Amino acid sequence: MRTNIEKRLIDLALSIKDLCKSLDNSYFSNHMTKQILRSSTSAALNFGEAQGAESRNDYKHKIGVVLKEIERNQNQFVADPGFSCQ
Repeated sequence: MRTNIEKRLIDLALSIKDLCKSLDNSYFSNHMTKQILRSSTSAALNFGEAQGAESRNDYKHKIGVVLKEIERNQNQFVADPGFSCQ
């Protein structure tokens, strides 16, 4: 299961990277692109980091960070309807 989740998070980050490449070059798009790229890659990297957690509490904390980053991505797409592809 770990590798499936990890692969899906990496695929999400790559998909978002491709989406961001298709956006216009406006100030808003550049701003949103930076935020979404950071949070999507952070989710994948933090999931990998959680696999090496030193304790159960450390694991829970790191997985919590992953969930927050995924929610942040989702909220950015929902909250900003102007953020769309050309």
